[in-house]
Amino acid sequence: MQHPGYHCAPVAPFGDPSAKLLIVGLAPGTHGANASGRPFTGDHAGILLYRGLHRFGFASAPVARARDDGLSLHNCRITNAVKCLPPQNRPTGGEVRSCNGYLSAELASLPPGSLVLALGAVAHGAVIRGLGRPQRDHRFAHAAEHRIAHLTLLDCYHCSRYNTQTGRLTEEMFMAVLGRACTLLGAVQ
Repeated sequence: MQHPGYHCAPVAPFGDPSAKLLIVGLAPGTHGANASGRPFTGDHAGILLYRGLHRFGFASAPVARARDDGLSLHNCRITNAVKCLPPQNRPTGGEVRSCNGYLSAELASLPPGSLVLALGAVAHGAVIRGLGRPQRDHRFAHAAEHRIAHLTLLDCYHCSRYNTQTGRLTEEMFMAVLGRACTLLGAVQ
């Protein structure tokens, strides 16, 4: 085993089980959730995500350090389209399909009026599949909104190091999407 202290197992969703905001990421990062056992904890993508969640009142702290750091989420839960670390840190279509039953169950458990924030096109596609809808009817685009069944799907570029360092996703863009999520949920933050 290359990293004996790592979690190295499926990463469960984190947060409020009765939340109306579900954030869907791609998959556990090699040195992030695969190490910590909690989504977006210990990797670069979590820096912007948790800072934004704290700013809008969904997280008790702006930084996620470790699974046992005391951080809690309020009216928010975070999950991934793929639950285990994929080879080369990029899930295949087969892996997304294999894990989709878990995501489908999470989506079905959301109360009416919930909002799903898909971080990236792969997460978006997994959500559409999990809702049993055709992909062609709901195309991914940054800040796009899709009303589907009992919820709203809001798209955002993934807060990965690549996207933030290239400027494809700026902090202002990300905060604007989180602000829109609050508006859609009717939350006063």
